[in-house]
Amino acid sequence: MSNKIALVTGASSGIGESTARHLHDAGFVVYGAARRVDRMASLAAAGVRTVALDVTDESSAEKAVADILAAHDRIDVLVNNAGYGSYGALEDVPMSEARSQIEVNLFGLAHLTRAVLPAMRAQRSGTIVNISSMGGRLATPLGAWYHASKFAVEGLSDALRLELRRFGIDVVVIEPGVIRTEWGGIAARKVRATSGDGPYSDQAEAMAVSLDNASRPGAPRTSPPDVVARAVTRAATARRPRTRYTAGFGARPILLVRRILPDRAFDAFITRTASLLT
Repeated sequence: MSNKIALVTGASSGIGESTARHLHDAGFVVYGAARRVDRMASLAAAGVRTVALDVTDESSAEKAVADILAAHDRIDVLVNNAGYGSYGALEDVPMSEARSQIEVNLFGLAHLTRAVLPAMRAQRSGTIVNISSMGGRLATPLGAWYHASKFAVEGLSDALRLELRRFGIDVVVIEPGVIRTEWGGIAARKVRATSGDGPYSDQAEAMAVSLDNASRPGAPRTSPPDVVARAVTRAATARRPRTRYTAGFGARPILLVRRILPDRAFDAFITRTASLLT
């Protein structure tokens, strides 16, 4: 993979940071991207090249891609990982926050994908890896806008795969389960701030506690970010990658239950087990 170039967004922590390291170890020339380059100092020390990138700024996306193409004349793998979880009852979440959730988790992914596609089409090869979630196939309480964004990522990816197949470009979706990252702590703060008072407060506090617990080092019923990074690396190095990979605690069995149970039975299952699904 010494001549392969990879760009990983959201590389300052968690899944993105781990993915950048794994791809680097697999022999890729890796560019880790995040809004704050200073938070990627340890990646730079490990040999990963770092670049400032705000996925919600189309010009920022275009500049980052242009700079990589100027240096290497190709991009072989794009890992769309940047995102966050906005939790709160639909009734409580301001529409400005809803738009922000979609802007980061969906439109940011689309900005980067659009920017790399001309080069990938010209080289008639490439792999686009979109980090979704098992939350892109099922929903939990107080996560309406997060789930909406991830359901949209799933649909976008399926359509994109059909569009790009004739150009030799693969589109892969990664569906993590419960992963120990700072994502959970951020989502917990969001749900407390949004729905910590009022008619949804009990449900919001229960969800926040679960989210906080899942973000703690060594938390049970969670998996480390490495399990997702390994799935991304398998997809990036496969001659014919699968269209979807699940990774991490709960993802495979819970998605199986989702396929088997009718909606109302699955609603009851989620009500009983939502604390495992954050």
